[in-house]
Amino acid sequence: MRWLERGFEGVLWNTRWLVLLAVFGSLLASVAIFYVATVDAVLTVGHLLPYADPKLDPAAREALRGVTVRHVVAIVDGYLLASVLLIFALGLYEIFISRIDWATESELAPNVLVIRNLDDLKSRLGKVILLILVVSFSEQVLSMRLEKPLDLLWAAAGIGLVALALFLARASEKEPRAGKG
Repeated sequence: MRWLERGFEGVLWNTRWLVLLAVFGSLLASVAIFYVATVDAVLTVGHLLPYADPKLDPAAREALRGVTVRHVVAIVDGYLLASVLLIFALGLYEIFISRIDWATESELAPNVLVIRNLDDLKSRLGKVILLILVVSFSEQVLSMRLEKPLDLLWAAAGIGLVALALFLARASEKEPRAGKG
């Protein structure tokens, strides 16, 4: 009976290799979004060429500026999402498969990969997702038409809530973790 248990545990343990599907999928999606954001960045710069034209109508220049700011916010959003997918892929690999030897030899590893378990991965992803939400909220606020004083009040309340979320995220980093002395 012991051999059956041992065999089953071996099969069960080796199913962790299924995580490679998520790792490869996340890497592919990350590369795709990096590509899209980079193409958007290049195209945005191309659309800005007429901005310096002295013959450009001031209203058209202002409209071009507003569109450009929204595009840049969307580009930042894309890069952040691509980074989330990359961190997710690296973290899953390190947790389920193996430490990345190249990372342990790199000086950058402490900045990128401090992922020892799923809680570390969730924490790291949560921070980047919060940044994505902040950028998306900023994009929405920039495109809002503030027609009534109440609109401005709601926008200010939203900005206050974003600031509170960032404050709480920062405060949670400073709290000592349970079990660490």
